[in-house]
Amino acid sequence: MIVGVPKEIKNNEFRVGLTPQSIKLLVENNHEIIVESNAGVGSGFLDEDYIRAGAKIFNKPQDIFKNSELIIKVKEPQLSETQLLKPDQILFTYLHLASSKQLTEQLLESKCISIAYETITSDLHGLPLLTPMSEIAGRLSIQAGARCLEKHSGGSGILLGGSSYSPPANTLVIGGGVVGYNAALIADGMKSKLTILEKNHERINFLKNEFPRAKILNIDDIIIEDIISDYDLIIGAVLIPGAQAPQIIQKEHLQLMKHSCVIVDVAIDQGGCFETSKATTHEDPTYVIDNVIHYCVANMPGAVPRTS
Repeated sequence: MIVGVPKEIKNNEFRVGLTPQSIKLLVENNHEIIVESNAGVGSGFLDEDYIRAGAKIFNKPQDIFKNSELIIKVKEPQLSETQLLKPDQILFTYLHLASSKQLTEQLLESKCISIAYETITSDLHGLPLLTPMSEIAGRLSIQAGARCLEKHSGGSGILLGGSSYSPPANTLVIGGGVVGYNAALIADGMKSKLTILEKNHERINFLKNEFPRAKILNIDDIIIEDIISDYDLIIGAVLIPGAQAPQIIQKEHLQLMKHSCVIVDVAIDQGGCFETSKATTHEDPTYVIDNVIHYCVANMPGAVPRTS
C-alpha cells in the first residue's frame, strides 16, 4: 500500500502523522511511504530522518494526496485538503465529526473512506487511540489554566498552589475519565484545592482512593448553580464517545462565577461542555465573556508534539 503523510496545516499544529520509527516498520512490511517535505520538523524530525527510514519526500501536499492509497494525518482535514481527497482513498486521522457538520458533508462528498482515531474501540471497550491524547490534554489543561490565572494574562492573579502565606486556588474538574483524571493529577500535585464531578459510582470510588485530599461529588447529586461561585479554575472534561459533549455550564452561570476566573474546555473538539465555548487556537487561545476567561484550544496536544 502507498501511505502518504502530509504536513499538518491547522493553526500551530506541530504533530506529524507518522514518526520515522513507524515508517521504518511499515517499509519493512513492504509498504511504500511518501512524506511531505518538512512534515516532521515541528516534532523534531528532519526529512533526512524519514529518508533514512525508507520514505520518499514530496514537496507539495497535492502530490501526497494524488499518489496515496492511505492518508495518515493527526488533525481533521482543512478545506484545502478535503478538496484533494479521492473516492475510495482511506483517510486515517482524528475527525471529531460530532462538532462539524460542514466537515462531515465535505468527507461524504469526497467519497473517501474516513476512519477516526477517536472512535476506534478495543475489545475491552476502551479508546486506545484517543486515550494518549486525552491524557496529554488533561495535563496541559491545568498548565494552561494556571497561566491564564496570572494577572498579565488577564486572570485574577492567584497562584494555583498558593504559598506558605496564602491559600491555593480552587479547581473544579467536571468529568473523571481520562482527561479529568489527568487534570486532577496535575492540579492535586500543584496543591490546588480540588473538586471533581463524576457520575459513575465505580469511578467515584476510584477517584476517592486516588485523590484523598480532594472533594469527589456525584454530578447528579449537586446543583451546579450552588457551587460554581467557589472556583478560580474550571476544567471541562466530559466525553461521550462519538457524540457531542453535553453543555454542563450555561451562559447564565457565568454571572455567578468569580471575576476573572478561568474555564478550560478540553471537550471543545466534540462541541464543548460550556454553552459559551467556541474553538480557539494556540495563536489566540482565549477570549472573555462576562468577565470569565475561556480557553478552548481545539488541538491542545499540538503544543507538545514530541510528547504527543
